[in-house]
Amino acid sequence: MTSAKQPTQTVSSIQIPINIVVLAAGQGKRMNSQLPKVLHQIAGVSMLGHVLATAYQLAPQHICVVYGHGGETVRETFAEAKLLWAKQDPQLGTGHAVLQAINILKSTPGQQGVTLVLYGDVPLIRATTLNRLVALANQNTLAWLTMNVADPSGLGRVLRDKQNKVMAIVEEKDATSAERDIHEINSGFLACPTEWLVEWLPELNNNNAQGEYYLTDILALAVADGCKVETISADDEFEIIGVNTQQQLAQLERIYQHENANRLLAEGVSLADPARIDVRGKLTIAEDVFIDVNCIFVGDVHLNANVKINANCILQNCTIGTGTVILPFTLIDGATIGSNARIGPYARIRPDTTLADNVHIGNFVEVKASEINEGSKANHLSYIGDTSVGKNVNIGAGTITCNFDGANKHRTVIEDNVQIGSDVQLVAPVTVKEGATIAAGTTVWKDAAAGELTLNQKTQMILKNWQRPTKKPR
Repeated sequence: MTSAKQPTQTVSSIQIPINIVVLAAGQGKRMNSQLPKVLHQIAGVSMLGHVLATAYQLAPQHICVVYGHGGETVRETFAEAKLLWAKQDPQLGTGHAVLQAINILKSTPGQQGVTLVLYGDVPLIRATTLNRLVALANQNTLAWLTMNVADPSGLGRVLRDKQNKVMAIVEEKDATSAERDIHEINSGFLACPTEWLVEWLPELNNNNAQGEYYLTDILALAVADGCKVETISADDEFEIIGVNTQQQLAQLERIYQHENANRLLAEGVSLADPARIDVRGKLTIAEDVFIDVNCIFVGDVHLNANVKINANCILQNCTIGTGTVILPFTLIDGATIGSNARIGPYARIRPDTTLADNVHIGNFVEVKASEINEGSKANHLSYIGDTSVGKNVNIGAGTITCNFDGANKHRTVIEDNVQIGSDVQLVAPVTVKEGATIAAGTTVWKDAAAGELTLNQKTQMILKNWQRPTKKPR
């Protein structure tokens, strides 16, 4: 899950063109990874994917991603997204990066509106925060997101005059000792009329300790031009935390999961331990759901009322019906499960499977691309693949459907009220007709008659005076 899709709902109420520039060119050396930094994941989605998903909520006219290191991999990852791309090569700082995007945006329709600058490695910024920033910029204002933090180390400081007006932002490497004592820091997020950026960005210089073109220097240009400059702050500090190391990535992962857990608790979910749940997608729930520890939810998962998910389960792209119990160590992927079912422990339900109400799937049972109808059970050690199972069927321990002939898959049909004994092999294509009974140990390769007992003739012998082998002495 690395890409971002445009959501159907937005938070933007601003009736002006919005351009969004996402800076995603950084190499991320401290990640110690061949993967481009912005493609590292939080909750199963790349950091850039999170940023783009948030950007889409603002209903922008255009999104331009500035790429550099590993750029082709980044572009390929988001090949289906409707994005503009600007390559930064060489990489000469944030001001230089935004200039590459502006050179593309200024020739596109809607460029006369507001441009918002985001960062591909700052994934937890909220759309509501950005909406406030854009709304402020729409008032002919350079709007900047700043924050007062306990530890400003490594971050640019916001300089204000005696009237508390913002005058400039100074990077830590260029700051004086007194400036380093300032705790109001630059988040990097800004929004302003696009035409201002078109004018200011070419005026930037690199006369600083790093020899780079700083985006922050446009603030001083705005002040010099008498333009209005205002700041806002995010509701939570984690919104502006960037990722440069694996440790920081892990920190944001836990923050993200903590926020998800709090949302679920607020919606009425009972969590055995809010610190031990991972949501890597969209989890929606009804009332009176219980989730035990170490459960992982991937993709789109919906839990209906009174569902109980026991410990150490993984649910991916599935729907669980009302009152169903999922027992420990169960994996469900791409399936729909009805009401009052009982699944697990140690069960695996694979894609394209539909289980009806009151179905029981027990320990070490695997079901793939099958439909199992109401009241049917497979409680022990079975494989059911490419199979249609009727109502009130009992499948004995060790039963398998032999659905693959080495080249093609074939389907098994088990009609209503069938009883299948233990250790049965159903060799597809085959039909077990209504009310049939299959004796234990039977291999069925022809259709089983309705209401009859099907078995293979067996002979049991006793060999008298037989001696069990013993180990030879060494």
